[in-house]
Amino acid sequence: MSGPLRGYRIVELAGIGPGPFAAMMLSDMGAEVLRIDRAEAVDAANAAPLWDVNARGRRSVGVDLKHPDGPEVVLRLVERADALIEGFRPGVTERLGVGPEACLARQPKLVYGRMTGWGQTGPYAQAAGRDINYLALSGTLSMIGRAGDAPVPPLNLVGDFGGGGMLLAFGIVCGILEASRSGKGQVIDAAMVDGAALLAGMVHGLRASGQWGARGTNLLDTGAWFYEVYETADGRFISIGPIDERSCRELLRLTGLLDERDGKGPIPAQSDRSAWPAMKQRMAALFKTKTRAQWCALLEGTDACFAPVLDPDEAPLHPHNRERKTFTTLAGVVQPAPAPRFSRSAAAIAGPPPRPGEHTDEALADWGFSSEEISRLRASQAIR
Repeated sequence: MSGPLRGYRIVELAGIGPGPFAAMMLSDMGAEVLRIDRAEAVDAANAAPLWDVNARGRRSVGVDLKHPDGPEVVLRLVERADALIEGFRPGVTERLGVGPEACLARQPKLVYGRMTGWGQTGPYAQAAGRDINYLALSGTLSMIGRAGDAPVPPLNLVGDFGGGGMLLAFGIVCGILEASRSGKGQVIDAAMVDGAALLAGMVHGLRASGQWGARGTNLLDTGAWFYEVYETADGRFISIGPIDERSCRELLRLTGLLDERDGKGPIPAQSDRSAWPAMKQRMAALFKTKTRAQWCALLEGTDACFAPVLDPDEAPLHPHNRERKTFTTLAGVVQPAPAPRFSRSAAAIAGPPPRPGEHTDEALADWGFSSEEISRLRASQAIR
């Protein structure tokens, strides 16, 4: 293990989406994350899910939490852990015997991270939901999309991962830092609806100042002609974002619009919102006169705030991403490399995604279980 979190131990009760993403981030940064997979997942596993990028970098122990001895296995692991991650509905881990009270009784400095969509409290707390629902209730989904169209879900990046898993990982690290000073653990209530709202903080500020209007009519939501995606002559796409005057002037100079080479007259001021729709049509016609490669040759590396829109197969091959090693290949799967970068304690992927229960015996031994205990637990089917 390497990275700034080397030496910290985290127990992860396996879940989906944001919980595993948070665990992946912590593992990439050097923490030893031990994944607890359910017995049924172990029984169903035939091969390592190498495509499951969010599961990379940790070992897996199979535990039947409904077995009389299952919860005790987790509590024993907690005694040696700095943090725990769980993503069940509120109250489930308490019923299983591994809730915050039981875990903190074993490890008073434990940071108990709870990942849910709606949060531990509130009218929706016990209701089912998905990323799109949390994003909707936060008010953030209503801000995303083009003018005159319905809101557009931004994949599940804002709820599950940005407002969920990344928020939880941040909370875990904050909790560990605080516990190192106070000597006391605590519970983290990380909710995707809260995180999605938090990510839109800037927009709330702009709305309060009168600088943000209806969806799709604003500076950063495709309302402006100079912050937009345009199609090129070969059916591909490029992006521009010169929101400041100097960068916009550079874009206009390089494309020939500064001297009105398109024959359509002078360019209106960027601040003239009434001219945005017409200018967007003008830019769309301009960008369709060349292929994406031709625009790249003209605009890449300049201060025009330009980049080609690459698909997932193209992005790892781009010279900038290749030089920075933004992507890596692990077990034959191309995937994003750990981020951010550290000058001294470099982050690294500890290994490929585990098969559920793949490391049960060796991991339990490393975390303090005797061979006799492991044999007894295996014979009773408490572990797999």
